[in-house]
Amino acid sequence: MDINNKVDMLKEKLVEAVQEIVSIKSVEGEPKPGMPFGEGPASALEAALSIARDLGFKVVNLDNYVGYAEYGTGDEYIAVLGHVDVVPEGDGWKYPPYAAEIHDGKIYGRGTTDDKGPIISALFGLKALVDANVTLSKKVRIIFGTDEESGKSKDIEYYLEREKLPLAGFTPDAEYPIINGEKGITIFDLVKEFSVKLDGDLSIEYIKGGNKANMVPDYSEAGIKFDLKSNLIESCEHFAERTGYNLKAEESGDLVIIKSYGVSAHGSLPQLGKNAISQLFAFLGELDLGKSDMGNFIKFFNKYIGFEVDGESFGIGLSDEVSGKLSFNVGVVKIDKSGARLTLNVRYPVTNTYEDLIKPLNERIDEFGIIVENMQHQKPLYFPEDHPLIKTLQKVYTEQTGEEAKLLSIGGGTYAKEMANIVAFGPIFPGKPDLDHQPNEYIEVEDLVLNAKIYAKTIQELAK
Repeated sequence: MDINNKVDMLKEKLVEAVQEIVSIKSVEGEPKPGMPFGEGPASALEAALSIARDLGFKVVNLDNYVGYAEYGTGDEYIAVLGHVDVVPEGDGWKYPPYAAEIHDGKIYGRGTTDDKGPIISALFGLKALVDANVTLSKKVRIIFGTDEESGKSKDIEYYLEREKLPLAGFTPDAEYPIINGEKGITIFDLVKEFSVKLDGDLSIEYIKGGNKANMVPDYSEAGIKFDLKSNLIESCEHFAERTGYNLKAEESGDLVIIKSYGVSAHGSLPQLGKNAISQLFAFLGELDLGKSDMGNFIKFFNKYIGFEVDGESFGIGLSDEVSGKLSFNVGVVKIDKSGARLTLNVRYPVTNTYEDLIKPLNERIDEFGIIVENMQHQKPLYFPEDHPLIKTLQKVYTEQTGEEAKLLSIGGGTYAKEMANIVAFGPIFPGKPDLDHQPNEYIEVEDLVLNAKIYAKTIQELAK
C-alpha cells in the first residue's frame, strides 16, 4: 500500500499522541535526581518513548537527558532530531495551553508546532514505512531531546558522548521548504554595577521583566518610591496615551508599580513582537533620575537599544545577502539599587563571524563600564545548494507538495547546529503563521498529517 495511505490510516492515533504529549507542561525546571532538566521534560520524554514503544519500536532512554526510538539494524543510521521541552506558556491564551484542545481543525497548545507535534509526526511517518513493509538499508532513529529551549542543548552533548553521529538527517523544528542557513546565536548578559546612587525625591527600587533570552518579553514592571504618587501615576497615563504603549500604574504600599504589557514572539523574530522592557525604559527615561548610575544605564538603553531589533545604534548592524540583517532581542531585565543585568539574544548573519560581532559590541559598552557575562555562542550553519542532503529534501518536498523547494536562511537556531549532518526541515508551511513561543500556538491537523507524509518519504530516501 502507498506510504501516504498508511499515514492517513494512522491519523487518529497520531492526533491522540500529539494531544497526549502536549498536555504535559515540559518547561525546564529545577534539576532532580534522574531528572536533569526537571520533572516536566522528563515526563514528556517518557511519554514520547511510551508512544514509540506502543508503536512497536525499540526505545532507549539515556538517563532522561535524551531518548530515541529505533528501527532497523546496522551501525550506520539516519536521524530525525526533535525536542519535547517547551518555553513558558505566557499569557493571552484563548484555550488552555496544556489542554491540547481541537478547534476548527487545529490542535492548540504549547509545543504543538515547537516541537512536540512535528517530532511525533516524524515518529508516525516511520511507523507508516514499517506498516508498508518498506525496505531500508540503514537504521533510523527518532531522537527526543529535552533541553533545546534553554539554548544550551546539554541533552545533545550527553547523547554525542555516548553515541556516534548519524550519516544524515533533519530536525522538524523550523519551516519549509528547507533551512540551509542558520544565523550565529549569542545569549549573554550586559552587567553594570551601580556606585553612584539615585539622590532625590524619586527612587527606583527595582526593574524586572521577561522570561527567557529567546522570547520577546510580554511583561515588565518597575517599583518606584515617590511622595507624589498621584503625579507619577498621571505621568504614566499621559505617556501611555501619547505613545500608544500599553503601560499602567498603580499604588502598592509605599510604591507605585509601573506595569508594561507587550506582545511575545520568538527571539529570532523580535520584529513580530512588542518588547515590554523597551516600553518601560522609554517611560523611565522621562523621569528625573539625576546623575545616578541607574539613570545613566537607562539613558544608555534608550540611546543605543530602544526599540531597535537590528543592532544598528548599538554598532553591530551586520547584514548579508544570504540571511539578511542581524537580530537583536532584549529578553530579560533585572535591576535593583546595586546594579543592572540585561539578558540579550543576538543572532548574526551566516557569512559573518563571532569576531565581527563581539569587537564593536565591546567597543560600545567599554566606555560605560558595562561588562559581558555568561556568554553562550553557536556558530552559524550553512549547507551549500548542491549538498546531497539538500538535494534529497528538495526532491521529496516538491514531490509531496507540488511546490518549488526554495532554500531559506533563518535567525532561529535549531538542533542542526548541535549535531553534524542535520538540516532543519519543516514543519511550518509557506504562508502559514509562525506561532512558536507565542500565545495560541497551534498546528492544523491536516498539516500534521502532511508533515508525517513528507517525513516518511524523506526517511525512505535517506535510508534506502
